[in-house]
Amino acid sequence: MPVPPVVEKLCETFANNLDLYKDPKHGLNETQLRVQFLDPFWEALGWDINNRSGHAPAYTDVIHEASIKIKGGTKAPDYAFSINGGPNPSAWKFFLEAKKPAVNIHDNPEPARQVRRYGWSAKLPLCILSDFEELAIYDTRIRPSINDTPTVARREYLTFDKFPEKWDYLTETFSREAVLQGSFDKYAETRRERGTEEVDDAFLKEIEFWREILAGNIAKNNPQLTNVRDFNYAVQVTIDRLIFLRMAEDRGTEDHGRLKIATTGKGTYTRLLKLFQKADDRYNSGLFHFAEEKGRPSIRDEFTPSLKIDGQPHALGSR
Repeated sequence: MPVPPVVEKLCETFANNLDLYKDPKHGLNETQLRVQFLDPFWEALGWDINNRSGHAPAYTDVIHEASIKIKGGTKAPDYAFSINGGPNPSAWKFFLEAKKPAVNIHDNPEPARQVRRYGWSAKLPLCILSDFEELAIYDTRIRPSINDTPTVARREYLTFDKFPEKWDYLTETFSREAVLQGSFDKYAETRRERGTEEVDDAFLKEIEFWREILAGNIAKNNPQLTNVRDFNYAVQVTIDRLIFLRMAEDRGTEDHGRLKIATTGKGTYTRLLKLFQKADDRYNSGLFHFAEEKGRPSIRDEFTPSLKIDGQPHALGSR
């Protein structure tokens, strides 16, 4: 497929001013980079970046600063691409995260971790990181880690001078037409690597890890606990309470960070019990039932508050 003149012009302009654009103090900032280079580049790939067609918000191709939840906070990838899906996360196909040209995408691990966290949290297979000088494609089914280098999960890396010769590849994979025809999905599936997994699967594995560690801690500190049923109940209900409160934080019904603070340092379980008891006052849930209540005939929990659970690493909390 012939390279659109606009793409050739973008590459030529960028090459002629590369040093100026990359200057840390006086170069292009992210907004300028997006308007001058990334927007027209992706329009050349068929995307209605600025909704020139005048579609209603629910049917636009590209959402700028799309909102996603990550670890209790709201983050905003620069571009979310869909086919007339607008702000509906289930319609998003991939994110594009922009950086100013002064950022070294090839060697700096933080931008890579950022876009991978976005894609991982949104359950997207692939996401893109670009400052126009560089374009990196990441498999975001691979769970990101704080120690990952920029090359982990990176499936493709191109510099702008390669865009013309790689135009067929870009068009056949990331153009709007490619998404409509299923080429993007096919590419994502054929590029699936070892180590990829769904967020839900990873969460279940995390819970299993918590269960194993917590069970060992309860067994060690409570030798009088010989009833298997009571033992299993103590492990499961404690995990369920932690998950409930963490989800409440994520939804804004609990102050974000309270749970993390409670699980830091000595006296962890004592602090957690206080949170659990406050939850008993606030939520009509069988998870938290420590005090007698009128019209609530179920047996209150006097058992788990009597347990000893120490603050050993990973005993209460996530990895």
